[in-house]
Amino acid sequence: MSFKEIQKEKTAQIEQILKAYLPRVQGYQEVIMDAMSYSMLAGGKRLRPMLMQETYRMFGGTDRVIEPFMAAIEMIHTSSLVHDDLPCMDDDMIRRGKASTWAEYGEDIGVLAGDALMMYAFETASKAFDAAEDADALLRAGKAMGILAAKTGVYGMIGGQTVDVELAGGPVPKDKLDFIYRLKTGALLQAAMLIGAVLGGAADEDCKIVEDLAGKVGLAFQIQDDILDVTGDASVTGKAAGSDEKNQKTTYVTLEGLSKARKEVEALSAAAIGDLDKLPGNNEFLEQLIRLLVNRER
Repeated sequence: MSFKEIQKEKTAQIEQILKAYLPRVQGYQEVIMDAMSYSMLAGGKRLRPMLMQETYRMFGGTDRVIEPFMAAIEMIHTSSLVHDDLPCMDDDMIRRGKASTWAEYGEDIGVLAGDALMMYAFETASKAFDAAEDADALLRAGKAMGILAAKTGVYGMIGGQTVDVELAGGPVPKDKLDFIYRLKTGALLQAAMLIGAVLGGAADEDCKIVEDLAGKVGLAFQIQDDILDVTGDASVTGKAAGSDEKNQKTTYVTLEGLSKARKEVEALSAAAIGDLDKLPGNNEFLEQLIRLLVNRER
């Protein structure tokens, strides 16, 4: 099969995992479960759980202990998108070609849906402890839980988002922009790959390489996002172009220009692939996935 066919098959498998871990829509509070499902199942490439699973397999992981973490990281990612779209943040009414969550359910339920997904992610990840078969697996699951929390919180995604919001509408120096990107986008990608490595039993030195690799991928991913906000076609990206300009956001494109931004994406991509080559085992699909991630058109 071609890479695209394999990716499509893996994406479909991940969709089934996500559906299995979502809460049933029932009870007086059923609107929040419905909004959570709407947000989670609105589409998406499922790259974070896919990166996690492929890194896990690269280090020899074969069982299903990875699945609760795969679902959890997509819940956290989706939570961040739900909150990003809110009027108090980016004020976007379209996400993945559909009405954003707050536009569909109202701003109040949009806030709660993002909160609910964030909390439910950790409830879901905790199910990995039930799947652990021995003491070593339990220890690895505990370490993975710590990584997920750290890379999500004030020293990770939320910390980066905070600085991004604080500096919105004004000039942002490149060192702070790097900080925002490495935390806001890079931290969750690092969590995905690092959790896969830890649960797969990777050595500490290999975990460090994986973390560095994922950080480069995250930075390249966000710069490519900046490029697509200027050059992207809404019919392809599923989101209206020009959001950054509308919100007067400093990006790599506004600081460095399109040409230099594209060169930076290429350099970071090459460096990430170089790190991948330092790791034991072989995962050709993972290499192709990383290339797709940083050179995407949507």
